[in-house]
Amino acid sequence: MDFASDLPAVVREVEHHVAGGGWDQPIRLFAIVPTQALLETDPSLSLSGELALTSIEQELEDVHMSLDDLLGHIAWPDDVVGAIVVVERIVLPPDAQGELPEDSDEHLMAAVADHPDRRDVRMVSAVLRTGQNMNALRYRLHDEPDSVAIAVDLVPQLNDALAATFA
Repeated sequence: MDFASDLPAVVREVEHHVAGGGWDQPIRLFAIVPTQALLETDPSLSLSGELALTSIEQELEDVHMSLDDLLGHIAWPDDVVGAIVVVERIVLPPDAQGELPEDSDEHLMAAVADHPDRRDVRMVSAVLRTGQNMNALRYRLHDEPDSVAIAVDLVPQLNDALAATFA
C-alpha cells in the first residue's frame, strides 16, 4: 500500500503535538504504523481512521545520547512502515561560521549558543520504509502553526540517518 499521500498530515500532527510541549525538548521518536492494523489489533482504540497512518511515540530511556548514537541503536519490527524523529538545533547563517572558535567543542557550543544571529529550529523528519520522506521546520522566532514549513527533503541528512534505521 502507498502511504506517502498521508505523510504530510502525519508530520503536521506530530509537529503540532510536539510544539504543544514548548521549546528545549529532548529528541522525540515515533513509529509510523498502518491505522487499519492498529484497529484490527485493538478495536477499542479511539482512532478516527481518517488517515491510513498513525504515529506512536516511543519511550526513550536515555534521551541524553547523541542523535547518531540513538539512531544507530534503533531497529524496527516489520509492522512499522516508517518513523519520525524530532530534534531541536541551533543554526547560524553561513557568514557566521568564520567567527566561531575551533579550539574546543565546549567553546564552540558556547559561542553558537550566545551568537546574536542564532536561530533555534525544530526539525521533523518522517521517512517510510519505501524511501519517501516529509519534513517540517519550525523556527522559534516564528513560533506559529502557520509558519511551519512542510515539504520533502528539507533536512536530507536527517532523513538519510532515519532511513538507515530500516536497513
